[in-house]
Amino acid sequence: MQSRSPILLEVKDLHTHFPLSDGLVRAVHGASFTLHRGETVGLVGESGCGKSVLARSILRIVPPPGTIASGQILYHRPVGDRSETVDLTALDPDDAMLRFIRGLEIAMIFQEPMSSLNPVYTIGQHIVEAIRLHQPVSRQQALQQAAEMLGKVGMPNPSRTVHRYPHQLSGGMCQRAMIALALSCYPSLLIADEPTTALDVTTEAQILQLMLDLQHEFGMAILFITHNLGLIAQMAERVLVMYLGRVVEEADVDTLFYNPKHPYTQALLRSIPRLGPRDRNARLYSIRGTVPEPYETPPGCPFHPRCEQMRPGICDQEEPPWVTIVTGHKVRCVLYG
Repeated sequence: MQSRSPILLEVKDLHTHFPLSDGLVRAVHGASFTLHRGETVGLVGESGCGKSVLARSILRIVPPPGTIASGQILYHRPVGDRSETVDLTALDPDDAMLRFIRGLEIAMIFQEPMSSLNPVYTIGQHIVEAIRLHQPVSRQQALQQAAEMLGKVGMPNPSRTVHRYPHQLSGGMCQRAMIALALSCYPSLLIADEPTTALDVTTEAQILQLMLDLQHEFGMAILFITHNLGLIAQMAERVLVMYLGRVVEEADVDTLFYNPKHPYTQALLRSIPRLGPRDRNARLYSIRGTVPEPYETPPGCPFHPRCEQMRPGICDQEEPPWVTIVTGHKVRCVLYG
């Protein structure tokens, strides 16, 4: 493996909680990982496992009553030929430094582009606002930059599209507009939260290839969030598997697919439909049970009620250790403790 580039982001033992009337929701529970400059890291897991909350925690835009209870998010922002470390968790959400970083150096593509774009603003107004917030340019210059960025993301007739409203665009065009908005200030880190949700497979392939091309052009890192392991295989270099707010396995993409260790990761991979000859009466494998309610997390390993390798008296009692299998491959499971 080639030597890695410098670290861009470090998440250390992050806990994000939501105190609700039904109980305390530990949406992110002790997550830790690193992200290097120019690297693509995939974040995968079922719905409700805390992927989007983790992304919003990095940007400090967790909706109330959510709050970061503990942990650190260290952003090593490039400054010339050196880096400056900023602890994002130590800043107030409205701090000037955080507002400077958010959008300019760390950008995010949200799920559901039609609901993320303001219907009363044109596409150009969305992008112009982001550009002028961080760059000392006139509105006309910003509008020209917006049209150029729309052209980079493959938008047809970008000079006309800047004057269109979201409802006048297709789903794929809205997603391209969201990508143009996120990349308008050339961020060092792009967080893509289910960026191809509700798109047809042809448009999805175009959007993914577009992200890879722009990453190569701008040299940015990508945190790619999805529940689709096929997209992870296509996009990511390293993969984090989340379950109930915990990172339960971390590995490079080849190791994860060919030598998964955590029973949850193994079950996710077995549930992928396969092409080719098969028994017509065979049923598609599915993980038994469902993700527990977040305020009713079971003791011990949170996956043990659904695990086919559960050891009574151990998995339902002990907090699983974070074990290094080999360099770069870690798993949170008592089977390897």
